[in-house]
Amino acid sequence: MSQPSTPRPRSTTAAKKTAATTSSGTPSSSAPAGKKPTAKKSTAKKASTRKTTTTKRSTTAKKSTAGKKSSSAKKAPSTTKASTRTATPAKKAPVTSPPAATEETAVPTQPAELGAASRAVRQRPPRSRVRAEAEARRTDAERRLRAVPDIAEVADSPEPVAAEPGPGGAGGASSPSLLSVTGVEQGVSALVGLLRAAGRTAGLEGEELERRVARTLAYLRRRVTGDYDLDAFGFDQEFTEEVWLPLLRPIYRHWFRVEVRGVEHLPAEGAALVVANHSGTVPVDGLMLQFAIHDEIGRHTRMLGADLVFSSPFIGELARKAGSTLAANPDAERLLSTDQLTTVFPEGFKGVGKGFAERYRLQRFGRGGFVTAAVRTGAPIIPCSIVGAEEIYPMIANVKSLARVLGFPYFPITPLFPLLGPLGLVPLPSKWLIEFGPPIETASLGASAADDPMLVFDLTDQVRETIQQTLYSLLLQRRSVFF
Repeated sequence: MSQPSTPRPRSTTAAKKTAATTSSGTPSSSAPAGKKPTAKKSTAKKASTRKTTTTKRSTTAKKSTAGKKSSSAKKAPSTTKASTRTATPAKKAPVTSPPAATEETAVPTQPAELGAASRAVRQRPPRSRVRAEAEARRTDAERRLRAVPDIAEVADSPEPVAAEPGPGGAGGASSPSLLSVTGVEQGVSALVGLLRAAGRTAGLEGEELERRVARTLAYLRRRVTGDYDLDAFGFDQEFTEEVWLPLLRPIYRHWFRVEVRGVEHLPAEGAALVVANHSGTVPVDGLMLQFAIHDEIGRHTRMLGADLVFSSPFIGELARKAGSTLAANPDAERLLSTDQLTTVFPEGFKGVGKGFAERYRLQRFGRGGFVTAAVRTGAPIIPCSIVGAEEIYPMIANVKSLARVLGFPYFPITPLFPLLGPLGLVPLPSKWLIEFGPPIETASLGASAADDPMLVFDLTDQVRETIQQTLYSLLLQRRSVFF
């Protein structure tokens, strides 16, 4: 007996594919289950291929279009750019006041005009026209820089119209010049009146007074215009004669009542070295000696001073103008070699700053440098003794610590200074005597004798002893300190 055949079960893979097809809604009975996925893959592949091709074509088309656009933009004619640039200011120009278009300044804006303008031949303006325009601009610039017009321009200018007086009575544009001239005239008149009053106070009258006033005005005019001379040492002879010595004259004649002796020993011309004692706390003796020599023989003496004098403000400049120079052998020899009358004070600050108890006692004369200068130049040495300077500022004490702080060689204390303040600077009216001794000749010694130290020492000691003995003699001849 045969057994009934049992249905063969479907394979698991086919069942799964059938179920999947059924679930997707696609009829599964018309096509075998194994071929449908292959058709779908090929269709999708073709679709993707078409899509890629379409995308590439569109990309290529875009690139080509962009390239064409860029190339077309690059290849655009320059006239279009020019028209764009030139047209921009025209658009931004204010509507209310557009610039007037002339034949020279009209700017082409249309393409046809731009092309014609580019093809047109440019013509330069003539050189004469360019030069004339540059000259006109330069002339205008110079005229603006000048504050004062030329005389020719003032002469060619039309006559100024008289301005009506203002509320205060002053004129118009021409008033400042008239006022300045009037002011100068009034200032000169006031100065002349002041000089006449000063001359009458000094005892001058008549023609002498007018002559002095005229000389003073001429001196001031030369100072203003710079018409004066200075020598190699800064000596201003005109200033010394017109200003400096007249200021010393009242002090010399009326305050100290100076008497001068031995004037015949001073040479009328040629070189000579005057050697004098130094005293008085303040070197007023040098000023009186300078005036005495000029008043007696009419010559200027060149004073040799310490470096502190010329390093001081105002005093140094004033000393230079009055004929002083540094106390050094080169300067002394240079003055003597040019036949100048030279004065030296060998004691220096030791003589000026000594106490009242040591009055009329000469200090050391240094190393005899003045003798060396005189021997080298062959100039005679004239001893000079001055009595009276020791009493003008009798120094009773010296504050050395304060002098070191201030940089002074000494700081004097006198009976009136600093007790009375500025009044203590007024010198006491002592009686002065100045005597010049016989000259000591050095020309016969020769220039080589200046290198002999013993000869220099002997001459130095001789000059010092001569001055010292003369001082003692003058002190005996003076009746009192103040008379």
